Amino acid sequence: MFSIDELVVYPAQGVGKVERIETQLIGGVETELFIVRILSNNVTLMVPVENAVNVGLRSVYTQEQAMEIYAYLRDRSDFTGYSGQNWNRRYREYSEKLKSSDLRDVAYVLKELILIGKDKELSFGERRLLEQAMSLISLELSFALQQEQAEAKKSIEALFGDILHAKEDEDAADAD
Repeated sequence: MFSIDELVVYPAQGVGKVERIETQLIGGVETELFIVRILSNNVTLMVPVENAVNVGLRSVYTQEQAMEIYAYLRDRSDFTGYSGQNWNRRYREYSEKLKSSDLRDVAYVLKELILIGKDKELSFGERRLLEQAMSLISLELSFALQQEQAEAKKSIEALFGDILHAKEDEDAADAD
């Protein structure tokens, strides 16, 4: 399935590297484990080999899949916004999507929050989710496209440049 030194993605944690595969006695049962070190925060995860797919462990997206994520972020046709939905419900929905093994779900959260931020000030919780989504996406895309994470983040921000720059201009005007 996965091999030593392979880059993998663990939902809500991001890109990690399979450091080793070992067998440990857990609850009296010998269990084969992937030992994965998450690159962004140096956390080590032990993922049972037989359960890896069920918990969402997967390979890093390919270059083609990364380009599909950029296309998805560019497409605003599925934007639902915050039409009457309270923040609690959105927060739970977005938190669940950030735990998904599908990067498109994470991209959905990023896109929604950036577009919502166009019309209203994001709360502290919303900004935290936005930062988490941006970090997860930009890191994986940087590996998929073999570039620095900062470069991937700039590319994503460029897709929303009209919105992000308008918000910055508005904030600067309010400060004056």
